[in-house]
Formats: sequence, structure tokens, C-alpha cells
Amino acid sequence: MLKIALLTLLSLPLIAGFFPQSVHTSIKSVNGSSIMLKSKFPTNGMSGAVVHSYGNGLTAITSRITQVSSDGTTSLIDADIIHHDELPTIKTPVKAGDKVIGGYLYNNILILAPDADTYAKIVKSNNKKWIHPDLFALYLTVEGEDKVTKENLSIFAKKYQVGLVYIVRKDAAVLFDPISGKVVSRKSVSNLPAKGQYPFYMRFEKLESGWFGSEAKGNYYNMVGAL
Repeated sequence: MLKIALLTLLSLPLIAGFFPQSVHTSIKSVNGSSIMLKSKFPTNGMSGAVVHSYGNGLTAITSRITQVSSDGTTSLIDADIIHHDELPTIKTPVKAGDKVIGGYLYNNILILAPDADTYAKIVKSNNKKWIHPDLFALYLTVEGEDKVTKENLSIFAKKYQVGLVYIVRKDAAVLFDPISGKVVSRKSVSNLPAKGQYPFYMRFEKLESGWFGSEAKGNYYNMVGAL
């Protein structure tokens, strides 16, 4: 009995560790495109938001970075910070002393799952701010996209404040950072359906425009495995 309890306790950090924790740190130094953090992120590939202070209580997110080395070295991500047609692009360079939020919005997670049961189990077992795939499906059909890509996941994430995408693949669940384009965590999964709903689980049978105007055909596992 004691042995079983010990094994259970030892397994808990592995489960909890699947979701990288957001961290608050700052920029230690800047050398061209190489940026050193005072405290490193929990994992490479994790993105972060750089927050610059302009004084008088005025601050703004000026850049996005991603960790490329376990010593806390990061690089700039070439992407718009805030998507809004009527707002000017922020051009403030990254400076030593700027604050950094590693894993910005990592508690807001979109799920791509093969079926309703898998989706429900994920939502029930983890206390996160889940973004329903229906919203992503609507976005794709409005944009006329014909498949899920890293690019449309990145744009969707910026528009709807998504920090991570929880993707259920054939033999593993992964957390994909749509801003850095990297997988930041993975774990083995089992008891999945042999065939997933294509392109992913959603509550719409059919949408009237774009990609979903006709019945979509394809292999769910092949599609998400290619991301």
C-alpha cells in the first residue's frame, strides 16, 4: 500500500509539469538579436512578452521573444505584437531592464482533439481557460483557409489571446506555442479513437462558407502530426 502511494506521489510532478508555468523576469542584456534573461524560462521554445516602461505609469508590450537555449538566451520573434488595423506598430527596441512575462497567456488554451469524449476528458481534468475549437473553426471558414497550419494558428492566437494549443496526436498530447511555433511540452496518451473527426472535433456538422462549405475530407491524425 505504501509503495502504491509513493508511486502516485512521484507521478504527480510529471502530470503537473505538462503545463509550463508562466514566469516573470527581466532582460539582463541585449547583444544584437541575442537577448539574455535574468531568469530562464522553464523550457526552450517558450515565448514571452517584453513589457517596456515609458514612465508615469505607462507600460506596453513592445516585443515577443522565444527562449532558444537553456541558459536563458532568447531571440526576437518577427511578428506583430498586437493585431489591430487602427493601432500603430510599436517600434521601441528591447532594452536591458525591460520586464518579461514568459508564457504570456499560457492559461488560455485552444484544444484540437479527435472527438468529443477526448475533448471532455481534457477539459474536466485540467483547470484552464479553454478556448473551444468552434471559435477556431469559425475563424478558418471566414478566412477561407483549407487546412490548419502554424501560420493560421499564430494569427488566430494573437487575435483571440490564445497562449497555447493543446493538440492530441496519435500517440501523444503536445502543447504547441503558436507564437514561437514550437512544441513546449508533451506526454503519452492512450485509449484514443482509431479515427478522429476531421479536421478536428467541433460542434458544427457543416458551415455554409469557406473550407466547410462542402464536406471536409482528410485524416485528423495525419494533419495534426504534421504541425
